[in-house]
Amino acid sequence: MKNEMHIQFSALSQNESFARVTVAAFIAQLDPTLDELTEIKTVVSEAVTNSIIHGYEGNPDGMVYISVAIEDGVVEMIIRDEGAGISDIEEARQPLFTTKPEMERSGMGFTIMENFMDDIEVESQPGLGTIIRLKKHLAIKKALCN
Repeated sequence: MKNEMHIQFSALSQNESFARVTVAAFIAQLDPTLDELTEIKTVVSEAVTNSIIHGYEGNPDGMVYISVAIEDGVVEMIIRDEGAGISDIEEARQPLFTTKPEMERSGMGFTIMENFMDDIEVESQPGLGTIIRLKKHLAIKKALCN
């Protein structure tokens, strides 16, 4: 059975924890391991923080959108914004690359997402925003999938 949720919130840094906890609460019904839950929460934090800091550059008028679907032990997340977009996705996905060195950003957001998820797709156009699609297969009990 497929189950899904959708949320949107203002691009404020204090909403990052709201997003992380909300997604974690939603996927808790699959009884993920502590490691799986931590990885998903970390990925949500990274993607939302990127939207707020890089997409909207701190403009609180922007909105961040999250959709999560779970089915057969697979978590699919879409995190998107309508902000500045990414001009060179491949460059942005390189470890340690950051456009905000003055903010002491580590440039590891996409690297963390790639390491914790089974699949990641990034779509972006300058001036139109960014869409990040993430997928993770959970090691859940077979009975929960039926």
